[in-house]
Amino acid sequence: MIIKQDIQAAFFDVDGTLLSFEKHIVPNSTQDSLAELHRKGIKIIIATGRSAMNLNEISMLPYDGIIGLNGTSCVLRDGTTVSHHAIPHEIFIRFIELAKRYDVAVSVEGNAGVFVNQVTARVEEMSRMIAQPLPPIRDLTQIFIPGETSQLCLFADNQTEIEIISQLPLLSSSRWCDVFADINVAGVDKGTGLYEMANFYGLNPSFTVAFGDGGNDIPMLRRAGIGIAMGNACDNVKDHADFITGTVDDDGIKYALQYLGII
Repeated sequence: MIIKQDIQAAFFDVDGTLLSFEKHIVPNSTQDSLAELHRKGIKIIIATGRSAMNLNEISMLPYDGIIGLNGTSCVLRDGTTVSHHAIPHEIFIRFIELAKRYDVAVSVEGNAGVFVNQVTARVEEMSRMIAQPLPPIRDLTQIFIPGETSQLCLFADNQTEIEIISQLPLLSSSRWCDVFADINVAGVDKGTGLYEMANFYGLNPSFTVAFGDGGNDIPMLRRAGIGIAMGNACDNVKDHADFITGTVDDDGIKYALQYLGII
């Protein structure tokens, strides 16, 4: 059994876990809880579908590293690369061809920002959800950087997602909301990112705790020593968690950490 003295690192999703979808801020109770983890010498790792350069809303938190872009870009807070898994250029070209055929919006995401091929209702909904401006429209073939770009997004329904990804076996898709799917190299996710960060720091993955609310958090919750689903998580995420806490706005992170005796 894992006890509080064993916990070596804590992993946190961002949207819906650290940040409220309603208030778009990190609750004071969460800020205080992470500060306490930091004082105890527990590593704090952000695990997100965002890039490491798109975390302004949580800049006040004392985190050590980032599992960015769903595990495909793991870096330390100072930018030092731990691991990187880029999408092959020829696969990207095929993805763009399929997006045109199905007439759906797609985006390229990286440290330079997020860019889309067109603005649709789903793109607008995504911007409202995370309280960020609409991404600029660009020719994505000019934005994609071979050997560097590791995440695309597909603004389509589940059936269209399945049809497109079935034609791209080297890619995989994951969702944390119904509006779009994140597209990454197959076999890489937040769970593999947890292992890579733990290995970098010389930590035992069994002595970690992870918090999440979306489908893309499931691999991380399953690989952590203790996987915690937020109260606002969907049922599928809760089914894969060891513990279910309160929502972001109901001090869910503080409650779980205190209940489990970690702080």
